[in-house]
Amino acid sequence: MKVITLCGSTRFRKEFEEVNAELSLKGNVVFSVGLFGKDENIPLTIYEKNLLDSVHLAKIKLSDEIFVINVGGYIEESTKREITYAHEHGKIVNYIYHGA
Repeated sequence: MKVITLCGSTRFRKEFEEVNAELSLKGNVVFSVGLFGKDENIPLTIYEKNLLDSVHLAKIKLSDEIFVINVGGYIEESTKREITYAHEHGKIVNYIYHGA
């Protein structure tokens, strides 16, 4: 059993849910994002955004590896920071590619 954190843009809720289900059914513990702010058009304050970013980095730190959900080649700056953080902490970085 592995502990895996999903990373990627919160505009891709459907893809997150599909990958979460797939990895969970393989017996993995899967951390996802706290909420799908972009998909649900939820406005966040700067404080809330920074808090969620910190929580997500903590999930990465607890994980064995991350899976980057890459839809149509779209990887935003926050996801790039998470990838860098994962590398810095010796985590395996995997990419799940979906068409746009």
